[in-house]
Amino acid sequence: MKNKMILWFSVLLLVVLIAFMAKDLFTTDDPTDENVYEYDLNSLREVDSKLISHKESKQIKINADAIHAIATDQNDQIYVGTDKNVIVLDAAGALISNLKLRQPASCLTIMENGNIVVGMSTRVDIRKPDGSLRNSFVVKGERTYITSIAVQDGNIFVADAGHKIIHHYDMDGNKIKEIGGENKEEGIKGFVIPSPFFDLLIGRQGELWAVNPGRHAFEAYNFEGEQISNWERTSMSVEGFSGCCNPSNIAMLSDGSFVTAEKGLERIKIHLSSGDFKSVVAAPELFEEGTIGIDLAVDSNDRILVLDPVKRLIRIFEAK
Repeated sequence: MKNKMILWFSVLLLVVLIAFMAKDLFTTDDPTDENVYEYDLNSLREVDSKLISHKESKQIKINADAIHAIATDQNDQIYVGTDKNVIVLDAAGALISNLKLRQPASCLTIMENGNIVVGMSTRVDIRKPDGSLRNSFVVKGERTYITSIAVQDGNIFVADAGHKIIHHYDMDGNKIKEIGGENKEEGIKGFVIPSPFFDLLIGRQGELWAVNPGRHAFEAYNFEGEQISNWERTSMSVEGFSGCCNPSNIAMLSDGSFVTAEKGLERIKIHLSSGDFKSVVAAPELFEEGTIGIDLAVDSNDRILVLDPVKRLIRIFEAK
C-alpha cells in the first residue's frame, strides 16, 4: 500500500512539473504578446472614404418577422420574400400586393413576363403576376437546400447548397441536367459551399453566372453546362474576398459589373466583369456587426437595393 502511495505521489509530482514547464514555454507575462496568425477584423471594417462610390438615398421598412430575399422586375417593382409571403412594392416603396406562401421564401426571381419564381428550401413555385400558381415542383434529394434561382428563355437554374450543384429544369419541372460538378478532365474543381450561400444570375450575354463561395470565385456556364469563364479574388484587402465563403450574394449592373455582398465583413462592393475591384457601395459600419443574409437587387436605373435582414429594411444606394 505504501509503495502504491509513493507511486501515485510521484506521478502527481511529474504532472505538476510538466504543467509548470509548459506554462513557461507557451505563456508570457508580456501584455503585447499577440497571435501573429490572427487577423484583426476591426481594422478590415474600416474603409477609405475615397473608395466609396455610392450614397444611401432611401430606406423602406418591411413589415415582416423575417425577410430573406429581394428582386426587381422590368418595371422596377420590388419583390421581398419573407417567412410567410412575397411582398410586392412599387419603385417608391408603396405596397402593391401581398402573396401568401406555403413555406418561407429562401430566394426569388422575376421572369420577363412577370411570373414570380420562388425557392422554398426544397420546392420551386412559379406564380403568375396575380399570384396564382402556374406550376410547382420539388428538387429531390436528402440534402437539398435551394439558395438561388435564375431563369432565362424557359430554363430554370436552381442553386442547391446542400448538394453543391446547379439543377437545370424546364418550366414544367422536368430536370434537364446538373451543372458545375467536379470534372478533372475539363479542369472544373466543383463548388465549395461551406454554408448556405450559393448565388446565381444571368449575365448580359445570356450566360449563367454562379458564385463558388468557398473558392472566392465566379464561374460562368453556357446552358449546355460547359464552363466558359471564371475569375477568383482571394484577399484580406478590400480588393478581394476572405473568410470561409464569400461573396454571399450578388447582382449585376447594366454595364456587366458585379455587385457583391459579404458576410463576416458586412460590406457591399462593385467588381468589374473581369473581377477587378472597382469601388465600395456600403461600408461595414452601416450594418450591425454579425449581419448574415444581405441580399441584393438592381433596378433599371442601376440603383442598388440592399436587403438588410437585421433591421428589416430595403436600403437603396445610388451613385454619388
